[in-house]
Amino acid sequence: MLEYKRNQVEEAISHLLEPTSPKPTQGLRTKAKRLLEADRALHASAGANGNFAFFSAEPPGRGIEIWFSAYEAFALLTGLRLMAHGWPQGQAVSVMRSVRPSLEEEHRRILLHDPNWLFDQEAIRKNAQPGDHAFDNQDPLLLTIVSGAADPSGQRADPVCKICRGPGEAHQFFHAVSAMSGALTLFELTTSAHRLAGELTKTEPRFRGRSH
Repeated sequence: MLEYKRNQVEEAISHLLEPTSPKPTQGLRTKAKRLLEADRALHASAGANGNFAFFSAEPPGRGIEIWFSAYEAFALLTGLRLMAHGWPQGQAVSVMRSVRPSLEEEHRRILLHDPNWLFDQEAIRKNAQPGDHAFDNQDPLLLTIVSGAADPSGQRADPVCKICRGPGEAHQFFHAVSAMSGALTLFELTTSAHRLAGELTKTEPRFRGRSH
């Protein structure tokens, strides 16, 4: 399994989120750092359980190099996208922790697609129907978040989320959990997964105390 150092992950993400910047801005690096710290804090807090959002295991102490899988780099990009759309840092971490089992599997699946087929714009236009959502790939994967829905007691429930294959599955999920109330937020993931994978291949690891 390929792994990447933090500098590689930040550089690849920066190429997608900050295309005019020659290197990751301090703002992006700070947001990424806070997401990683929040992930650690949530795991360490009383009653925390389940997977990390952005690590494979308990991160080592200070001074030890940390390596990220391709999925974990993608998860960090998605967490930053959530924050860019106004989701609080803690909520972004919780969402990425909760969807990790299904999203990690789907991430492996969608990266196996032939890009020539996946991004065939002529085929996408040919198969489009009136009223369809507009996507730039033929297998849209959607991080689907339902927030503000009322639970059976009438109280507003915490947001719930699911990884859905296409808008039909996403809307079925919304109807199932929302009782036709609340807000539906969709983040398309297939295109960003492929773009990030391409950017990661262009990066080189930097090691402490060495010049590369």
